[in-house]
Amino acid sequence: MPKRLLVVESPGKVKKLSQILGTEWIVRASCGHIRELSNEGEDSLGFTMDGNSVECRYIPRDQQAKETIQSLKAAAKQAKEVILATDPDREGETIAWHLKEALGLKEPKRVVYTEITESAVRAAIAHPRKLDSNLIGAGLCRDCLDKLVGYKGSPLVWALNNGAKSVGRVQSATLHLICQREREIVSFVPQDYWSVWVDYAEGFRAFYKGTVNAPKEETKQETEVHDDTAVNNTEVTESTRVLSEAEATRLVEQAKRHPHQVAQYEGKIVNRQPPPAFITSTLQQAAGSRLRFPPEKTMLVAQKLYEAGLITYMRTDSVMLSPEFCKSARQWLEQNDPENVPQQTARHRSSKIAQEAHEAIRPTDVFRPSAQLRVELDTDEFNLYVLIWKRAIASQCRPAILRKTLVVTQSGELLWQARGQVVEFLGYARYWSNLSKDTILPNLQQGQMLTLENAGHEKKQTQPPPRYSEPKLVQLMERKGIGRPSTYSPTIATLKKRGYVQLTKENLQPTSLGLEVDAFLQKALPDLLETEFTAKMEDALDAIASGKQPWQHYLTNWNQNYFAPALAKAKTVPVNSSANGAKASGVTTRKFETSRTRCPECKNNLAKIPSNKVKKKYFLKCVSGCENVVLFWNEYSKTWEAPRSKAAEDAKPQKPPTKITQYPCPVCKKPLEEYTYIKDGQNKTMLRCSNPKSRSDQKHKDVAYFNTQKGWWSPKFGELKS
Repeated sequence: MPKRLLVVESPGKVKKLSQILGTEWIVRASCGHIRELSNEGEDSLGFTMDGNSVECRYIPRDQQAKETIQSLKAAAKQAKEVILATDPDREGETIAWHLKEALGLKEPKRVVYTEITESAVRAAIAHPRKLDSNLIGAGLCRDCLDKLVGYKGSPLVWALNNGAKSVGRVQSATLHLICQREREIVSFVPQDYWSVWVDYAEGFRAFYKGTVNAPKEETKQETEVHDDTAVNNTEVTESTRVLSEAEATRLVEQAKRHPHQVAQYEGKIVNRQPPPAFITSTLQQAAGSRLRFPPEKTMLVAQKLYEAGLITYMRTDSVMLSPEFCKSARQWLEQNDPENVPQQTARHRSSKIAQEAHEAIRPTDVFRPSAQLRVELDTDEFNLYVLIWKRAIASQCRPAILRKTLVVTQSGELLWQARGQVVEFLGYARYWSNLSKDTILPNLQQGQMLTLENAGHEKKQTQPPPRYSEPKLVQLMERKGIGRPSTYSPTIATLKKRGYVQLTKENLQPTSLGLEVDAFLQKALPDLLETEFTAKMEDALDAIASGKQPWQHYLTNWNQNYFAPALAKAKTVPVNSSANGAKASGVTTRKFETSRTRCPECKNNLAKIPSNKVKKKYFLKCVSGCENVVLFWNEYSKTWEAPRSKAAEDAKPQKPPTKITQYPCPVCKKPLEEYTYIKDGQNKTMLRCSNPKSRSDQKHKDVAYFNTQKGWWSPKFGELKS
């Protein structure tokens, strides 16, 4: 009987979904994106723009994608119905469209679920929809924008001859934020100042806050912001800054001469509302600050938890929670922490651009025993799950209740101030601790005289702004509108991979290469580095996704009105201007070792460009002005060659298939197979165990028979006998 075929993105979901759906279904994975823009046409863009229309040419990403497409085609022919269940975001919708095109599906059904549980999956399958052309348009537009900027902008920095590899729409704007901060640190000039204080016998310290007749500073209204990049929000208390030691000494002496009394005493009860459940950015920030996870690790671990059916989808910008979860969380609190149950279910507002159909990141079952999960999950997975569970439960709790106290004392014309805070009721903070420690002030009366115990001052120095940690950078990208939830982590990973930034004491520091690239781009493509400019591009993609703007019209207009003229102007910027910009940042231009191999065009010696992505740890590039002359070492022919096109790669001879022999494996008795490998440019053969699982087994490590003139021989097991 024909089965139904469900196609998902990740292979990690297949087992769980197969268990949920049963034997009537075949579940297969696309392994993410199966197609990419080809490298055909002008500047290898893979798409053409004619007027207001765009024609894209997509091809399989690699050999594995080709095999996946063939496998899915075969499964689709056997199935009575094909349902596309790729991830519930813009990228997932685009992948679903690629599957439709690659598999030749006419009107495929599309289902969306945000958690891999039986109820959610079956409910989604019961309510399929058509593919969303607006989301697909936004995905295709982003593809084309990124390739347009990357492929046309990157050659500008190649001309710097310093190993710079790429320019990117989101990448370059993010690098600029890091470089801007580094320049602020380099140019910072520290200043001395003094903090002046008095200690009272009544048991508290107050800090100098000016004089009676001085104009009053505007009191800043306290805004309730939950900072997920900080474990707690303890602030350093100090006085109004005094800029000379003589003035600080005068204030101390004056404090000792005059009697002190309470000029103002205020006490109030404040409710601190619970934070919302995690979205992608806040999860990355909290996991970075509390678990020391870099953003890419957070997303990798969260993906595993999602595939295991333990949490909802982890790429989201919505703080909404389903009514079912809110009810379940309330039941948990009623059973385990009844005094923390709020009168009404807590509601949190998402940003205007958030997709409200999505949910925040939360556990799929709040009642799942942690003792059981501790056994099932590895340490990182368990710790991240607990973080998500605590935050989701905290979001449904009562507010924390704080008693805040303000005391202003007076001595002569001088005013002194102390602030206190006591947590009266923990509320949500029982699960999500982000309150500063208690500072207890005594009960005092207006006009009460105080006993001065001591007065003094402390010399301090202004500090430069700190470098961004990875959590802080994610927070900044989100606030400035650079990128979207799915791009924060890969953008930071790309900057590290390109050698533009490095981690120094858990903070991101631009390398000399990164500073050079940024200095050059400030002159060549300054708009592309401005956060407002990049944020507007993201807003345009959001408008396309919601059907407010046609994607082809936006792309062609953006290219015609901004990018093409900007690029033409950028090509006139002198290449050595980057060196000037680098010098301004205290950076010297890099020089490379020269190879004996000569450029095929100008015959000058090629430069060795360091790279960790190739076996020789460097490739060759012409630095004498010849565009795009790059050579890579071919291990097979032992020569330097230009990179092959995809067509040539696909046409190269394939290794012969393995052959099963009659000889048994000396360890597990499975038959040995004849395997072909390349050594010194020649095909060689050997025998190994045919069971693929055994190759990672320590016992099979030495199962290798090599072809000699007399027959098969193993260094461990000797001559092979029938």
